[in-house]
Amino acid sequence: MKPLNVRTSRRIVGLFVFAALLSSATVRSAQAAISCHQINAKAAGQDLGGGMTEANVIGGGLLHGTTQANFAIVGGTAPVFTISGSVVFTTNHGNLTASVSGPFDLSTGAFNVSGTVTSATDKLAGATGALSFDGIEDLISGQFAEDITGQICVDLAP
Repeated sequence: MKPLNVRTSRRIVGLFVFAALLSSATVRSAQAAISCHQINAKAAGQDLGGGMTEANVIGGGLLHGTTQANFAIVGGTAPVFTISGSVVFTTNHGNLTASVSGPFDLSTGAFNVSGTVTSATDKLAGATGALSFDGIEDLISGQFAEDITGQICVDLAP
């Protein structure tokens, strides 16, 4: 076997170094594309009856926009019932749906539901995470205020 000349050796070493750098950069960019965002928002909304609600979300970062939700009573005893349903966020980034459940107190209007992201569209596609909605409803007017907290992880790269 004939020994490699210096020029050929340098080319081979250069190709290995280039391949290693390219591989490392590709792995880093794929991992760096997904970022997690803390959600700490407020919302004001209206109970529309029949388990339907709508709200305006303020300061929600990725989730700044509006919500529409549909809830059903799935358990509990008066005055505290367990409700379950879906909350759909409509934002400039797309739609995000969370499936939530938790207690709703019919004597005070207090509620605390939480759950996970079940689907998302547009720039939010592939999002994962969990959200909690802690609030109180005026049982006469149907108006409510809530704090929305949690974390959403998503790749926002174009």
